Amino acid sequence: MRYLIFLVTFLVLCHSTMGDDLVQQTCKKASDADKNLNYNFCVSALEASPKSKGADLAGLAGIALDLTTAKATSIKSTISKLLNDPKVDKPALQDCEELYSGATDDLQAATNAFKSSDYGTALTHLSATLNAPDTCETGFQERKAVSPLSKDDGDFAQLNIISLAFINQLRG
Repeated sequence: MRYLIFLVTFLVLCHSTMGDDLVQQTCKKASDADKNLNYNFCVSALEASPKSKGADLAGLAGIALDLTTAKATSIKSTISKLLNDPKVDKPALQDCEELYSGATDDLQAATNAFKSSDYGTALTHLSATLNAPDTCETGFQERKAVSPLSKDDGDFAQLNIISLAFINQLRG
């Protein structure tokens, strides 16, 4: 009986660490291929999702895409709240709102293409969202205003790069 308990425990532990190993391996491969991708951010973002345990590469790519979409949606919500703040540069914020509205549309199209295993189209739509965070930040800089979205923009950029890298790995 003890042997059976040990065996079951061993198999459960191996299964859960295998998922973590794939996250780490995939993030390592992606960060080696793209120096803009932060390995530690990649690992922590994916390992924070319970779905990453035991996920294959397609599962990890889907998780990354979901995280990217959730971040864009969160940024849009933050922008909506900040538009009521008199201390924030409204024209720059409105530009960001427009950028992230377009990004969420492209992310939805990327998700639909990904679910259909049309990775080329998914990559095209994802690529269309790459400039949103930089363009948003540039708008504040040009107006000599402090961006309240800097961290969110940086996180969105990282998640986007991760999604691109993982879907690219699926293409082979």
